[in-house]
Amino acid sequence: MSMIAITRDQMEFNRTRTLGILDDISKQPNPQAILGYRPGPGRAHIAWQLLHTGITEELFATERMIPDAKAAWPELVPRFKGGSVPDDEIPAVSDIRKVLEESRAHLFTTLDKFTDADLPTIFPAFKERGWTFARVLQVLTWHEAHHQGQAHITYNMWKAGQGK
Repeated sequence: MSMIAITRDQMEFNRTRTLGILDDISKQPNPQAILGYRPGPGRAHIAWQLLHTGITEELFATERMIPDAKAAWPELVPRFKGGSVPDDEIPAVSDIRKVLEESRAHLFTTLDKFTDADLPTIFPAFKERGWTFARVLQVLTWHEAHHQGQAHITYNMWKAGQGK
C-alpha cells in the first residue's frame, strides 16, 4: 500500500470517531447547548473543535496544496481556522456534519492528484516550515485525532456537569 493510501485509511478511521461524538451529541435533548459548551472562559467549545478540523482540511485541500484553489465556506474560514478565537455563534449539528463530509471529500480529491513519488515535495505554503508532502500527511492524521480528543474530553466534562 502506498503512504497516501495508508493515510487515507487512517483518516477514514479517525473520522468515524469524530462523527461518533457528533452523532452522540445530536441524540441529546439540547445538542446546540452541548456544542457550545466550553471547558472554561475563553476556551474553544465543542463545535469549534469539530469545525476547526473540517476547515483545516479544506485549507489543506485548496490553497495550501493547490495554490490557485479557493476554500469553500469563506464565511467560516476566519472563524474556525488555526489561531481564530471561538465566538458564541454555535453552528447546528447538520452544518458541522456537512463541513466535515464535504471538506474530507475535497481533501481526498486533492490527495488523488499526487502519488508517493510526490512525498518529498515541499508545497509553497509549507516552505517556511520545511514540511514535505509526507509530513503534511502525518500532520493531517494527527490534527483530527488531536481535536477529536479535545472535543471528546470537553463533551465528557459537559456530561460530568450533568451528573452523567
